Formats: sequence, C-alpha cells, structure tokens
Amino acid sequence: MAEFRLETDRLVLRDWREADWEPFFTGTNTAEGMAWLGGVMDADRMAWQRARLEGYARDHGHTFWVIERRTDGAVLGMCGLKRANQPGGPQGDFEIGWRLVRDAWGQGYAHEAALATLDHAFTALGAPHVLALTVPGNVASWRLMERLGMERKPDLDFGSADFDPALGRIIVYRLDRAGWSARA
Repeated sequence: MAEFRLETDRLVLRDWREADWEPFFTGTNTAEGMAWLGGVMDADRMAWQRARLEGYARDHGHTFWVIERRTDGAVLGMCGLKRANQPGGPQGDFEIGWRLVRDAWGQGYAHEAALATLDHAFTALGAPHVLALTVPGNVASWRLMERLGMERKPDLDFGSADFDPALGRIIVYRLDRAGWSARA
C-alpha cells in the first residue's frame, strides 16, 4: 500500500516513519503539551500510544498522521482522523485530533492541517460528519474547533475515567458534511 500523503501550502501530513517517533515525543510529551491530555507519559504509555496510532492506520486506513513542515522536514506534531472510541462517548464516528510541538503553536499549522484533514474526511472518505473532543479548559483547542466551523454539541458531552475529573467532562464539537460543503 502506498504511503498516505496529504500536502498543504506549508505542511505534509503522512504516515509515520521510525525516525518520527523520537522528535514527536520529545516535542509534544511535555508538561505544557500534555496539560489537557493526562500529563507527561512514561515510556510504557508512549509505546501504548504509538501502537494505538499504528493500529488505527492498519485497521481503518487513517490515523493521526505526522505533520511535517515542507521547508525543512521538521516533525511538528500530528493531525488526522480516528474512529471515536473514548469510553462513555460517541463511538465509531470520525474524530479529528491534533497535537503540536510548542514551537509550532500560534503559527496556524494546526488550522492548516485540520482543514486538510477535514477535506480528506468529507471528500475522500465520505464522512457524514466529524467530531472533535476536548475539555472546557483547553480554550485553544475548542477555539480552533469553532474556527473550523464545528459546532458545540453539549448533548454529546461525557465523563471519562481516562481523564482527571478536575479537567471536567469531555466536550464534543461536530461538523456535518453539509456544513463543510457550504464553506467551499
């Protein structure tokens, strides 16, 4: 099977390579980067996340892909799609997600990668809608969801034993294909 590759003006979203894991975890597995995701991961948790991401690609043909900057090949993080599988939440729907290295924050990379990912979900994969999950305090994340045209769906919010209860319930945003088509 050919390597997945999706290009934007400044970025390449692609399948993971062995050399990507070290810079990805070094750049994103920090106290600041993991503040809303359960805290810094130990080696076992990083191995579990890697296996999970590789499993999504194998089982569904999509995952949270590597974000590579086109100008220098730097690994900036990940963005992509998985099937929603958080216990207590919506199950089986397309879910978009992203996580970037701190140096890439505030430069529009997450927005650019997410737009390309949403377009792929709706045009290539035929998704009827795409969900995004976060917690109330992760303002940067839910603001990006809103900039992407996603709508808050409080009726889909849920609690999760996987996250610190102090972070609050998982909040859900959704974008329907019709809403995406109207933007184009």
